[in-house]
Amino acid sequence: MSYTVIVPKPVQKQLDRLPDDVRDRIIEKIVALAENPRPQGVIKLKGYDREYRIRIGDYRVRYEIDDEESVVVLLHCQHRRDVYRN
Repeated sequence: MSYTVIVPKPVQKQLDRLPDDVRDRIIEKIVALAENPRPQGVIKLKGYDREYRIRIGDYRVRYEIDDEESVVVLLHCQHRRDVYRN
């Protein structure tokens, strides 16, 4: 079962600001979420029903999974010191 990965405009801007080598690694992981939205090493965030995060070096990708619609929506893609701030 394949999921649709949605990258909202604010997350795309976050990706565009990253260094090229980091961005390439993160995009690889994001594309892989379409096939497996809960890969090895994924962490479900406490206090949220459908929110998860994956770690790519010092960066984190926070995303939400809607299993009924087969959709993964990216919420944040930032350095670990910034990603959990609201």
